[in-house]
Amino acid sequence: MVDPVAARQAMVDCQIRPSDVTNYAVIEAMLWAPREIFVPHGRREVAYAEAEVELAPGRALLMPRTLAKMIEAADIGSGDLVLDLCPGTGYSTALLARMAEVVVAVEPDATLAARAETLLAELEVDNAVVSTGDPALGDREHGPYDVVFLNGSVERVPDALVDQIKQGGRLVTIMQSGATGHCHRMVRAGEGVSSRAIFDADGPLLPGFAREKQFTF
Repeated sequence: MVDPVAARQAMVDCQIRPSDVTNYAVIEAMLWAPREIFVPHGRREVAYAEAEVELAPGRALLMPRTLAKMIEAADIGSGDLVLDLCPGTGYSTALLARMAEVVVAVEPDATLAARAETLLAELEVDNAVVSTGDPALGDREHGPYDVVFLNGSVERVPDALVDQIKQGGRLVTIMQSGATGHCHRMVRAGEGVSSRAIFDADGPLLPGFAREKQFTF
């Protein structure tokens, strides 16, 4: 197998930095987290490839470039409380916990959530908690949050999540419209929320975030 430390460095040097990711905390987290342990054993050879890695049917680990740019867009500070939605096996949770004060993760797949808990414990990440639940509802009990982070694409952002963003807080996701997707950064200010497209991006459509079908007669 390829040396994971060398592969991690190559990922940062050849994928992350050339994509204009300059935030040192993001780069440090990507160099620290062993991405290979968060993918299925049979996929570890491609853990650091410039591609998504399937975790389960319909679920995938975002490609490194996309994930790094999304995390940078979230502008996470060391005192931030972060809500991490659909983290799969917990790679994003580990990265976010490296940068934030506390991370609350909600994963709809119980098997993936259990795996995330195990891996985070192995890495001694003690400022993150993973629960199984509906990511479209977030986790109101522990909010509001400085950052709400969605690991994939959505066709809609539920009001329940917008309500859990602190004043000045950010929500980062990939907004999907047909065949195209864009990373969006939403910021809560006063009674409103502004949204801005940051860069083109693709990712799996997350469960519970499809646009409600309109009935026609």
